[in-house]
Amino acid sequence: MAGIADVAARAGVSKATASRALSGVGYVSSTTQGRVRRAAEELGYVPSAGAVGLATGRTQNIGVVMPYVNRWFFAEVLEGIQQALLEQGLDLTLYDAKPGSAGRARIFDDFLARKRFDGLIAVGLEPVDRELELLTRIDRPIVSVVGSSDLTSVVAVDDDYAACRATEHLLALGHREIVFVGGAPASHWAHVDQQRLAGYQRAMEEAGLSAFVRHVHSEVTLPGGYAAAADLLSDARDRPTAIVGVCDEVAIGAIIAARRLGIQVPADLSVVGIDDHEFAEMFALTTLQQVPREQGRSAVDVLLSEIAEPARERTELRMPARLIVRSSTAPRREQSSSL
Repeated sequence: MAGIADVAARAGVSKATASRALSGVGYVSSTTQGRVRRAAEELGYVPSAGAVGLATGRTQNIGVVMPYVNRWFFAEVLEGIQQALLEQGLDLTLYDAKPGSAGRARIFDDFLARKRFDGLIAVGLEPVDRELELLTRIDRPIVSVVGSSDLTSVVAVDDDYAACRATEHLLALGHREIVFVGGAPASHWAHVDQQRLAGYQRAMEEAGLSAFVRHVHSEVTLPGGYAAAADLLSDARDRPTAIVGVCDEVAIGAIIAARRLGIQVPADLSVVGIDDHEFAEMFALTTLQQVPREQGRSAVDVLLSEIAEPARERTELRMPARLIVRSSTAPRREQSSSL
């Protein structure tokens, strides 16, 4: 395997010059840099992470901490992060910080303090947990995916807009008795829940339907949405004609509950979600689409910019959600309402 000495000899320069040309640290003329890089390519030379680290003072490694790795959103964000880092020739260290686990405390108290990375991407960490505040003490650039923070840069979907647009879609179909389902008081996704609930409330209020605003709590999972919707829909005297799910999983749970109760979707009940989950097409769910992979890639772009420019101002990137209309929503039928 070729080494830096072989590259230097092929290009006719010193090892120090070859190292500067390949690492980008220190001045080397563009002509010399081109010659060195051609020599490295011809020899199949690949600089080791250790060598680059010595030259740049960086680890060439990015840390990623998230509460789940096996749920759709987090897996998609991670895929986007990994693809972007591979394209840049950077390594990734993943910290699986499951809520309520002993390992989560160790990650924040011990592992992250070792600073074996140049920057960190925190996915789904809520400011109320003060974990982001702990992370800022490690003195490394940090980008948050999901949520809101005055402490770090943020990349996320515009949650308020997504829920508002979902509600407006139902309003345009003539629905008035629209219930927002999802978001338990102690949810780990508290900020996302609150923003989406606020978007729903805003759309209802702007339509002059403040008296119809109704929020049913549920866990932000498919079983949670099923349980909440089963209870909500079982009382025919107080049954809504439409549901906005805080996310697609909750909305899909509501569809399953309706079907088991003999309620036709969308003839008797329209349901809309937020996310465009991998199961959304299977259930013909109308939804507001976000693209987690793009959020992951954008987080890498923002983080690398902050690593290159430590004094760079904090970035807040809110991505718009796109309405995807499928067959879980339809115009309101007068006989559907029992209010």
